[in-house]
Amino acid sequence: MKLVYISAIFGTARAVSGMCPSYTDYSAVPHGPYSSGAQKIPSMRPPLVCRTFNNPTIESAIRDISSSIKDPDWQQLFSNIFPNTLDTTVAWHNSSAPFTFLVTGDITAQWIRDSSNQVLPYLPYTATDSDLSTLVLGLINMQAEELDAYPFGNAFQPPTRSGLKPTQNGIGVNLNVFPKFDNKAVFEAKFEIDSFASFFQVSSSYWRATRDARFIYNEAWESAVSKILDIIVLLQQPTYNGRVLNKPVVGYTRLTSEAKETQFGSGLGNPVKYTGMVRTLFRPSDDATILPFLVPANAFLCVELEHLSNMLKTLRVFPDIRDKAMKLASQIRSGINKHGVAMHATHGKVFAYEVDGYGSVLLTDDANGPSLLSMPYLGFVNASHPVYQNTRNMVLSFEDNPWYFDGSYIRGLGSPHTSYLKVWPMAVAMRGMTSDNSEEVKECLDMILASTSGLGLIHESVSVGDGKDYTRSWFAWGNTFVSQFVVDAITRFPGII
Repeated sequence: MKLVYISAIFGTARAVSGMCPSYTDYSAVPHGPYSSGAQKIPSMRPPLVCRTFNNPTIESAIRDISSSIKDPDWQQLFSNIFPNTLDTTVAWHNSSAPFTFLVTGDITAQWIRDSSNQVLPYLPYTATDSDLSTLVLGLINMQAEELDAYPFGNAFQPPTRSGLKPTQNGIGVNLNVFPKFDNKAVFEAKFEIDSFASFFQVSSSYWRATRDARFIYNEAWESAVSKILDIIVLLQQPTYNGRVLNKPVVGYTRLTSEAKETQFGSGLGNPVKYTGMVRTLFRPSDDATILPFLVPANAFLCVELEHLSNMLKTLRVFPDIRDKAMKLASQIRSGINKHGVAMHATHGKVFAYEVDGYGSVLLTDDANGPSLLSMPYLGFVNASHPVYQNTRNMVLSFEDNPWYFDGSYIRGLGSPHTSYLKVWPMAVAMRGMTSDNSEEVKECLDMILASTSGLGLIHESVSVGDGKDYTRSWFAWGNTFVSQFVVDAITRFPGII
């Protein structure tokens, strides 16, 4: 049995000798040697003895991919960010069970969405590396256990058997949440349907990469999937049954001065009519929805329900789950096409960000994914789809999207989560990932490279006018997603950096 711990976060005993600095502190200060390019990118990987998961296959991949990059600054930045999840976030890994608990970075909890995305860049290597495949398999098993116990959670505490101490959520106070949850097991109970989609995504993506279906026969996985599908059906239903209120499914209110931290309607969200789409209380940014049908999250869920169904069909197991998943995907897709498309005065037909089925629409986009910008990346539409192209023009417009910011330092999508005039480099990467224009892709790469504030890592957000004004020096999902973008860019446009 191989057990891995990180004392830098949890203060537990490490499987190695000596003490390691907190990576929260380590990531906030540049370390040498520096790259020879104009940006002088520092070396930000922790010392070898302090890394939370060492893997020769990924070390070889770093060397191979870096050899395809000519720019010394990008060589160094890629070497920092590609292994960041493995280097810093494997809080607990039991290779014999297996189970894996990944933190999101400087927030010491496992988000379903973040942890799924954190391992996606490593999936191409899982078919030939048993240690990597076991790590990802352990994450799937861990998520299944978490969601089986409390399907409405978006972030979870480490399991008791890990020996890691639960972390107090500073904003998880003054709450009225139902169904009730145990804060020793659940870190945050903001219900987000992209958590469901992310769980399906990592499950089916791992299976496609490895053809390893062992997780399917884990009782918790089947139970979690069944519970999720039942909840999806309930959350498709309208708010009202005739003139009376339908039985509430999930609710969240918090005593707060920030509207984005609580929900309308005593925690139930604003009213909806039936569309086929699924209500959610919170966005992937962990901010409250205004209109409960979040279109990009529904698009993501639709695609991953299709992938789930196709996987089960190929494996010839769980026919009831298979058929139910495909039926739900079809209903959601139909709902988006009928109710999630609106007419914009400038751009014509566009995908709305949020709708309610009554005709109310919110025309904007958010930096965090799933987003409208990401819909081709999610697999819901092709990048050439005319409604997507119109939507893209809208969300990348300073004039038409209130959360698109343009400054001297960086330009791109921001989020209410980080307030005004801050751009998320991750959203700049998504713009590049969904573009076939080499000049646009290069522009995105250049902006990201210049956005690290001299720290050689990807921040959550950066001020459009001041590179020293940023949020989160240690944001593992941002690091691994930008590394995905780099691999994508140099594959499609050799020599671009």
